[in-house]
Amino acid sequence: MREMLAPTSLLVGLGLGTKAALITDGRFSGGTRGICVGHICPEAADGGNIALIENGDIIEIDINKRTIELKVDEKTLEKRRNNLKPHLCKVKSGYLAKYARTVQDASHGAIV
Repeated sequence: MREMLAPTSLLVGLGLGTKAALITDGRFSGGTRGICVGHICPEAADGGNIALIENGDIIEIDINKRTIELKVDEKTLEKRRNNLKPHLCKVKSGYLAKYARTVQDASHGAIV
C-alpha cells in the first residue's frame, strides 16, 4: 500500500488542492492536504471498482454523507470489468512471494 504524500503535494503545488481529489487504494500520512479519499477497498490489484476508473470519469464525493460514487453506468462498468486483466505477481519465490500469497486487503488489516 503506497504512501500518497508525493501525489497530494504535487496536486497542492499545482494549485489543485481545492479543485481536484485524489482517490486511491493507498494510504496517507499526517502531512496530506487537499481532498483525499484513501484505503479504497478492494484494491485495484484485487479487481476492485477502483481498477475500473478511467480518465475523464466523473466521481461524486459527498463529504457530509460520507459517500463516494463513480458516475459510470453499469453496462460500461461491466464491459471494463470483462476487459480487466488480472494482476500477476512478478516475484515467484522468497519472502516477498510468500507475503504476496498471504496478504489481504487493508480492510482486513492486510494480514491472514
